[in-house]
Amino acid sequence: MPSQFIRSAAWAPTIALSWFWGLGFFYAIHVTLTYGWLGFLAFALPNATGLGLFGWVLGAPRRNLDTIVAAVQGPYALLFMGAQFFAVAITIFGFAAYAWIPLFGHEAAVGVVALVLVACSIGHAVPLRGIRVIHGGALVVGLAAGAVLLGGLPGHGSGWEVPLQAFDERFYGLVIPSLVGFLLGPWMDIQQWQRAVEIRRSGGSVRAAYVTGALLFLGLLTINALLAARAELGTPIISSDGVPGAYAAVAQAIGRDPAAGAVAAFVIWTAIAAATTIDSFYTATRWLGTSITARSNSPLLAFVPAGLVASPVWILGAALATAAAAIWANLSLLYLMMPFATLLVGAAACLVCETLGATRRYDSVLASMIGATACLIFATGYLAPSWALLAIAPLIGLIGALPMIAEILGWRAAPPVAELIPAAERTPRAAPVPVAVDQTDAVASHGFDGHWFVLRLIPTYDDTNSVGNVYFANYVRWVGKARELFFNICMPNFDLKSTDFYILTKSFHHDFRREAMEFEPVTVRISIASHNRKFVTLAHEIHSEVNGLLGRGEQSLMFVDTVHYRPLDIPRTIIEGFLPYWPKTSPHAVAGGGGPTEVAPLGV
Repeated sequence: MPSQFIRSAAWAPTIALSWFWGLGFFYAIHVTLTYGWLGFLAFALPNATGLGLFGWVLGAPRRNLDTIVAAVQGPYALLFMGAQFFAVAITIFGFAAYAWIPLFGHEAAVGVVALVLVACSIGHAVPLRGIRVIHGGALVVGLAAGAVLLGGLPGHGSGWEVPLQAFDERFYGLVIPSLVGFLLGPWMDIQQWQRAVEIRRSGGSVRAAYVTGALLFLGLLTINALLAARAELGTPIISSDGVPGAYAAVAQAIGRDPAAGAVAAFVIWTAIAAATTIDSFYTATRWLGTSITARSNSPLLAFVPAGLVASPVWILGAALATAAAAIWANLSLLYLMMPFATLLVGAAACLVCETLGATRRYDSVLASMIGATACLIFATGYLAPSWALLAIAPLIGLIGALPMIAEILGWRAAPPVAELIPAAERTPRAAPVPVAVDQTDAVASHGFDGHWFVLRLIPTYDDTNSVGNVYFANYVRWVGKARELFFNICMPNFDLKSTDFYILTKSFHHDFRREAMEFEPVTVRISIASHNRKFVTLAHEIHSEVNGLLGRGEQSLMFVDTVHYRPLDIPRTIIEGFLPYWPKTSPHAVAGGGGPTEVAPLGV
């Protein structure tokens, strides 16, 4: 049986390749030719270090990864999805703009789409442990292609023609964004979270796997730096902002002298780098989406299949469109890289702090707005150029995480438990106010009072027992009558003969408080208290004009199909009919809704 280190190191190829997407692949070429060997090291070392530190911190022996992942998947879903969107957009953009289009022209779009579809098919059909094996084989093929490319790449340089350093104001301004973005980058990447969980479950060491993977990743970056040095600068591509870029230098060198072996090796090398990112994206994003929808209580999942909601195709489509738009606009790769050092860093820093034990104070809206501001500052500094604006942009992006960072650093104590409870739950709720009933009204009337459905009635002699008070079973009967009238108003077209679902009472509870006597006006109030995907809880109260609250309780409803009586998600017709009356705390409540206007008001 292989040792733990061997089991862990077997994950290194998929860790390195999944992190070796368009950003690492093409930016390594650009930074080497633009800023020299020291510029390459300033890019590569923080990048590899961030990957290794992610595994080292997350893989601490006593850290329960399953618990952490379950806790952060939902709150940080926007961060994870956003990072995958930009990662895939960068990969497709780089692969198309800096590899295939320089070699084959714009007609190569079909090949790019085909590669994306093949990679997604692998991600859809093969589990992560199978992808690990595929990536191991792909790495061997890729390294062989890289070696062939180094030997057969047209050029006259030995690699030493690249200067030791050629720093300018943009380089100095990019130092802090590079440090922040690369150190936090793996935490944004759900692909790496999924790998860490699988490594732990398979009995491997997350720390050993990621340290090994980071070293291998550094080696892959070095191969591309050597390819850049071998290819030489050539003719830089001038993007629409007027800034030259050397991202396509290797493809341009091959295009100047297209030897068959070099072309094939470069296509294989770039295709492997792109495909191993896209298949990992597909697997990890579907894993995240499936986990979130499985725990979701949203009844909207009754409208759209959960599998469709969890599908990565939405992000993939947006990434393809973004990459195509960026190519059409002649943007440089840096504009797609920018969010990793600005827009997403606040949320990523909160995620790191929470993993380390800080109390969650993450506000996704605030972090996004601050991050967008940081993006604008970064873009302004890059175009100017201004090293100060570039350097300050990621620090501004971190403002949203300052409370959690302060707690981790010991500058701020954790908040009292009471502060973590929403104010609405800390404030005692006012006692329900009985609805006054005019005794001149008819014996029974019904309608809506805000979100409450109200049935008013006057008990008579046949509702009482031998003592003279209302018989206890009648309270349950009145609640049932109110419920049926509530349903009839909300679903007037419901037909028991043609329906494909039944509504069953799963449980019923009533707490008796006081007694009512005959001819004592009674009001039965019923409303939707809560819901999840399969059950609806109705709350009820019974009030007397004379004695106030007589009792309260709740009932739970479930839905089954009419053929096999199998439990169903809340049917669509139920959602449509009762949507205006959901509690205000529900995320799906109709703003300001007090019920449809066609429903008669109380007392009419």
